Amino acid sequence: MYARNIRLRKQYLYINNLKGEERLLYEKKQKIREALQEGKPIPTELRNEEAKLRQEIDLEDLNTAGSHIDDEYAKAAEKDPKILLTTSRDPSAPLTRFVKELKIVFPNAKTMNRGSQVISEIIEMARSHDYSEVIFVTENRGRPDGLIVSHLPFGPTAYFQLLNVVTRYDIQSKKAMGKMSEQYPHVIFDNFTSQMGKRVASMLKHMFPVPKLDARRIVTFRNESDYISFRNHVYDKGEGGPKSIELKEVGPRFEMRLYQVKLGTMEQEEAEMEWVLRPYMNSAKKRRIIGQ
Repeated sequence: MYARNIRLRKQYLYINNLKGEERLLYEKKQKIREALQEGKPIPTELRNEEAKLRQEIDLEDLNTAGSHIDDEYAKAAEKDPKILLTTSRDPSAPLTRFVKELKIVFPNAKTMNRGSQVISEIIEMARSHDYSEVIFVTENRGRPDGLIVSHLPFGPTAYFQLLNVVTRYDIQSKKAMGKMSEQYPHVIFDNFTSQMGKRVASMLKHMFPVPKLDARRIVTFRNESDYISFRNHVYDKGEGGPKSIELKEVGPRFEMRLYQVKLGTMEQEEAEMEWVLRPYMNSAKKRRIIGQ
């Protein structure tokens, strides 16, 4: 199972980077490889090209496939993200309320009751229904304390600690807060300057579809000392021009701290670790992983 998952991931990333004629050529070679491995006859439509293709296959080094850090998102912009939100088992009322608010924060998101389902079943179901991300929200003693974002079909998966979670109606009263906008938001990233910072920004960015130019909703991810602050605002243009713009926070708000990234989906325990937080190293206080 471990070797198969690694092979499928590498193959998926490699195919994603091919375009047009290159992809067609790759698919032809793959059909010939499969026929040779299984002892089946070469497909009829490829018999005229068999000799040339087999020669190229013999000369190829399969280990030279591309491995750019953002290959998993090479095709992400071609369609809007589709997100599945779920929780740990037997969620408390505060966690359920928080997940309902996240459903509106992330456009095209749907919530699912966890029930007795195990993680592998949820991931497989999400894959078969063409979801682009699965988000698991966990809690400790009734307080949301973890956010796990798993990109489908083959990863990566980012693990965040949740801190200082404040729901919408804890910011202001229900009457003052009003209804949350469901517009596709403009997304702002501040201080994601390191290589890992760009990696994390890419994961978060691709959970939001492209907004309209006149959208009045803004989602902000601001990094300070490797703690990522999330804020959700709407703005209103007054009659006095740009100086009269009013910014209103509509919630929820929370902080996140990245502690692990792995090259696979959540249920793949054998997946390779890309990065892990090591807070007890001597240099931990000096190092900044995401930005300055």
